[in-house]
Amino acid sequence: MTKLNSHLRVSSIAASALLTVAMAIFPPGATAQTAVRPGAPVTLNFNNAEIDAVARTFASITGLNVVVDPRVKGTITLVTDKPVSRAAAMGQFVAALRLQGYTLVEADGLYKVVPEADAKLQSAGVTVQEGDDGKLPAGNQIATQIFKLNFESANNLVPVLRPLISPNNTINANPGNNSLVITDYADNLRRMGRIIAAMDVANATDVEVIVLQHAIASDLAPLVLRLLGSSASGAPAGQVDTAFKTTLIAEPRSNSLILRASNGAQLALARSLVARLDQPDANSGKDASGNIHVVYLKNADATKMAATLRAAIGGNAASVGASTATAGAAGGAVTPAATTGGQIQADVATNSLIITAPEPQYRQLRAVIDKLDGRRAQVFVESLIAEVSADRAAEFGIQWQGPLGKAGDGVIGLLGSNFGTGGKNIINLATGAASGTVAPPRGLNFGAVQQTNGVYVLGFLARFLEDSGSGNVLSTPNLLTLDNEEAKIVIGQNVPFVTGQFTNTGSSNGSVNPFQTIERKDVGLTLKVKPQISENGTVKLAIYQEVSNVLASSVNAPNGPTTNKRTIESNVLVEDGAIVVLGGLLQDEYSGNEEKVPGLGDVPLFGNLFKSEARTRKKTNLMVFLRPVVVRDAQSTGQLSLDRYDLMRAGLQTAQPKPSSLVPINEAPLLPPAPVKATAGNPPAPLGVPAQ
Repeated sequence: MTKLNSHLRVSSIAASALLTVAMAIFPPGATAQTAVRPGAPVTLNFNNAEIDAVARTFASITGLNVVVDPRVKGTITLVTDKPVSRAAAMGQFVAALRLQGYTLVEADGLYKVVPEADAKLQSAGVTVQEGDDGKLPAGNQIATQIFKLNFESANNLVPVLRPLISPNNTINANPGNNSLVITDYADNLRRMGRIIAAMDVANATDVEVIVLQHAIASDLAPLVLRLLGSSASGAPAGQVDTAFKTTLIAEPRSNSLILRASNGAQLALARSLVARLDQPDANSGKDASGNIHVVYLKNADATKMAATLRAAIGGNAASVGASTATAGAAGGAVTPAATTGGQIQADVATNSLIITAPEPQYRQLRAVIDKLDGRRAQVFVESLIAEVSADRAAEFGIQWQGPLGKAGDGVIGLLGSNFGTGGKNIINLATGAASGTVAPPRGLNFGAVQQTNGVYVLGFLARFLEDSGSGNVLSTPNLLTLDNEEAKIVIGQNVPFVTGQFTNTGSSNGSVNPFQTIERKDVGLTLKVKPQISENGTVKLAIYQEVSNVLASSVNAPNGPTTNKRTIESNVLVEDGAIVVLGGLLQDEYSGNEEKVPGLGDVPLFGNLFKSEARTRKKTNLMVFLRPVVVRDAQSTGQLSLDRYDLMRAGLQTAQPKPSSLVPINEAPLLPPAPVKATAGNPPAPLGVPAQ
């Protein structure tokens, strides 16, 4: 009964509130047709009215489609002392819902009263900060806005903005395009936009050029950066962001510093340090040592650098003197010729330059030195010499000898054929067989002997031979040299060649004192390269390559050995890392020899009994390839060296002998693992010592 009374009382209150609003809309005496006026003000008087009933009332007032989520329960109080516009009335309604934990969202013309926690899933309004700020809904409605950042990181702003957003709404960062996606009430989104605009500013200052008056820019830049220390980086702890770092670069031509600081404080600190350090020399003008400067070179050779600078200074002085003399000859006033007054010496022990010059001229010389004393690039030259040879030989011959007559005849005739020399000739074999001084030739030998007066004599010999041989020779000499520096590698033997002989036979006691004069020459592979790297990366190579070997058949020749020699001397242009062919040899030789009995040797098939043939063919293919690789920094040099080191070590590992219990030597020399790179507190291991 109590519940029923309460329900009736609430219903009556809601009805009275509806009646009040209706009376505000329809004044007494007005009809429905004449009372409804668009934009007419209304007076609200809801006292503990059901939210559902109030929502239906506002739907009828505003003409909007309003639905209420079943989960929305409770009462609401809305009272106005004087008539207000319908938009203001709707704003008060949404504000009252917000205080109850509910909100009004709009999607495709339908307004829904839902719990605040679900509003972010039902809101259809999405705007972008750039140009869409005016499209945000009323302040108490939930919307989604995308903020695109230009300077600040989206991940850095999330923890700053999250406490400012209502608990039921969200903020997310998209690192891909550096943007923030925030879902919240429209008035809070406008506040977030102002906060983000204030924080999304460039962290680094503009580029500033500081012209030095006394100090040298290349000397002062690393010193100032060291003095700035860790404060030169404005990035938060645990983050790596190069945009926050203070950058200081020396510009030698104008003797100035180019500064870009991470913030204003860093800029002011850098300026103060430069101003304090850019002071004249305390000893300048007081004694003779005020104009003496020592410059330690990093890459260049001090002796060559001193000669280059002296030549440059001498050329300038000569041109100035010549122009002054010309002016005097023309009748003008003759002024003393300007002289440089400088002196440059090289100290080989410390690879440094000692320059005696006034301050302005020293700054000019120092700018030239900084440009010339740069790290020079290196060129790794890979050479490949490939030679493929194939030899084939074939021999065939039939020889026979026999007497004509009987034993006891006064005249006995001989009939037969003999071809070739040495062990190939049937007569030589027949006469030398008894003593064993002549051996049969190579190949298949088929013969027949006959007995004459108790002696066996070789009367028939057939010989068949086919010989083939092939060989592949591959040489890969490699060289690493500095740009514009000649390098040479020789792989071979130092072979002696007799150049003269003398025998002393004129002594009274008849003794002989012979002697020979010998000249030794390198025989093998020689590669000599001088690279020059151009501005666009093309490499010009001055190449001399020689491949020579001693002919095996001439090692014991009385006049000395004979050498085969192939030489290439050329200048080529190659792209970095490209392969170029320098030259080659394509040789194909054929030789044929035939011995036969005239007439009989030409008879088809039967004529083979009266002939001997030998044919040979030799093919040689030789090609020389070259590939230069430009190595510009220490990291590339180390990587190249480690690759070759690992390649050699892998080859030695595969060449290890198999374990054997009979032969106790089971290990071959093996390179240790490549030494690790030196770090702080961990010096590099010596080459040849395994890394720990």
